[in-house]
Amino acid sequence: NCSIVLKTLHFITRPLSDEEGNFSLAYIITIHKDLEMFVKLLRAIYMPQNIYCIHVDEKSPEDYKAAVQNIVNCFENIFISSKRENVVYAGFSRLQADINCMRDLVHSKIQWNYVINLCGQDYPIKTNKDIIQYIKSKWNGKNMTPGIVQPLHMKHRTQVSYREHVDSGMSYVYPTKDIKDKPPHNLTIYFGSAYYILTKEFVEFTLTDARAKDLLEWSRDTYSPDEHYWVTLNRLNG
Repeated sequence: NCSIVLKTLHFITRPLSDEEGNFSLAYIITIHKDLEMFVKLLRAIYMPQNIYCIHVDEKSPEDYKAAVQNIVNCFENIFISSKRENVVYAGFSRLQADINCMRDLVHSKIQWNYVINLCGQDYPIKTNKDIIQYIKSKWNGKNMTPGIVQPLHMKHRTQVSYREHVDSGMSYVYPTKDIKDKPPHNLTIYFGSAYYILTKEFVEFTLTDARAKDLLEWSRDTYSPDEHYWVTLNRLNG
């Protein structure tokens, strides 16, 4: 019952300030377990002017998927990603899950300013207003995806080809003996966090630019590509 969900869980139903009402955030949340933790996270970051894409791991139990769908159905600005992946830790599928949500978000009616990605075990220590004010104070029009040139001890992640093994019991990434080609467009690979705050313009760029598409394809058989993909693109001139 949606009215009970909204009331008993105390979801916020209106913008708490004009500043927040005029600055919409998009969220990508990738989840696969701990329904109660997901609901607590969603409740903490929910604002009616924001938009939320939930990626539910395709391997998750059917009752878990159904429970998430029931919650999502109570909100016009929350939806489940139109394409779901069997997510493997450190695999390309983790990066693809975010991109699937991005494709959905750029077609949203809500005109969001920045996108933030989270996993189901995250929890905020700042309010929605704090986050907006921090973005405006230092990062207006810029991306938060810090990183460094690929360190020597991480070269193996992009030097050999990796594969994903997926089954119901254990999923993992393993190296092969195949040596990878150099990165496309002579790109310098940077490494950083898989988590980011990105402008909508940058998201649209990553979904359409030839260099971004070629880097994505090249990254398909790398180890933990979400830790180099965004930060490498953010270092491109312009």
